[in-house]
Amino acid sequence: MNFRAVFIAIVIGTALIVSAFVINSLRPAIVVGQPNVDLVKASGKCAECHRNNQYSIVHEYEMSKHATKGVTCLDCHQVATGQTGTNHNGFVINSGVTPANCKTCHAAVYDQFVRSRHAAPSWVAVVGNQDFSPEMIEQMEKLHPGSMKRPGHPLTKIEGESAAKSGCITCHAIGKPNADGTIGNCTLCHTRHTSSVELARMPSTCGQCHLGPDHSQIEIYTQSKHGIIFAAQKDLLNLKAPSDSLTTKDMFIPTCATCHMSGLNGSGVTHDPSERLSYNLFAEVTTLRPNADRAQDKMKHICLQCHTPPLVDRIYKEGAAVVDATNEKVLAAKSIMDALKAEGLLSTNAFSMPIQFTYFDLWHYYGRTAKHAAFMGGADYVQWHGNYPILEQTVELKEQAAQLRRENAK
Repeated sequence: MNFRAVFIAIVIGTALIVSAFVINSLRPAIVVGQPNVDLVKASGKCAECHRNNQYSIVHEYEMSKHATKGVTCLDCHQVATGQTGTNHNGFVINSGVTPANCKTCHAAVYDQFVRSRHAAPSWVAVVGNQDFSPEMIEQMEKLHPGSMKRPGHPLTKIEGESAAKSGCITCHAIGKPNADGTIGNCTLCHTRHTSSVELARMPSTCGQCHLGPDHSQIEIYTQSKHGIIFAAQKDLLNLKAPSDSLTTKDMFIPTCATCHMSGLNGSGVTHDPSERLSYNLFAEVTTLRPNADRAQDKMKHICLQCHTPPLVDRIYKEGAAVVDATNEKVLAAKSIMDALKAEGLLSTNAFSMPIQFTYFDLWHYYGRTAKHAAFMGGADYVQWHGNYPILEQTVELKEQAAQLRRENAK
């Protein structure tokens, strides 16, 4: 080997080494940096790998309450009873975190949640009750009459599988049963790795699902005085305050969670949003819920943390009047549909005739909106997004019914 060949080899080798150092210096510190002692101690061996691949989940975890309390990745990802284990780089972990893992530490929270309409009734409303045992169906029927003994919603079949999967099921999966025997998904509200009470307390989190014409709570809240003040002064609130020690110093402006779930000023935390509700406002014809008086007392107690008794009583009285008036309007429209059915003029196939859409919109969209808005301070939604379209749809319903009878008489 001559000198020239050796020289070229040295030059090329040196160039490669220098290039490697240059390229490495341009890589993000997050990729090339070594995990420090605190990081490994806080998040376990998992962080050594995931900080180079999915850094965001490590960073989110580091900011979480779990991290400050020494809960590691494996504490949540360990295989719980009924779960399937997966070998992952030498560790056996579950194939997906479910409430089976969360309830290891949060058993009372899970027990509250599983009694709520967010749980089994939410899933049944879309796909039917075939995923639940007869015992579960009977148990939940006692808590929420009419919620479990029902078929899946016809729209899920009519609109098609893709629409149902990306639409209805995305929200109603909050009550989906898991293979390990638990129900729901805690991370839909709290997120996976921050496990944030702050995020769960934001109105926009509830608004992921509670929006649109059939459950327009986020629109109503945003337009209400509560929502307007929250938008202006949310930076003054302590959204991170623990729910069980929350006071009106922390939250002097309510969000959805403040009223429906929090332990404001010692009121007692609950993960059953139904616990403080006295009416089935979502129903075609609204009725009182079981234990309505007790539920109303609990909600009024929350209201009284900021408002005087006369104001709270007036809101409930006016809300009840809207419920009664809306029921009358819906029942009048329903009598038209019942008469057509008795005359054999109404198709047995749901959503196959224009008049079926008209009636559905009347009660499912506008009736619900008016009732919810009456209790949530949404004046425009009681009127122009509620009662006005109810009247409009009633006129249309009567004309469509008359047309059906004229066509049948020919």
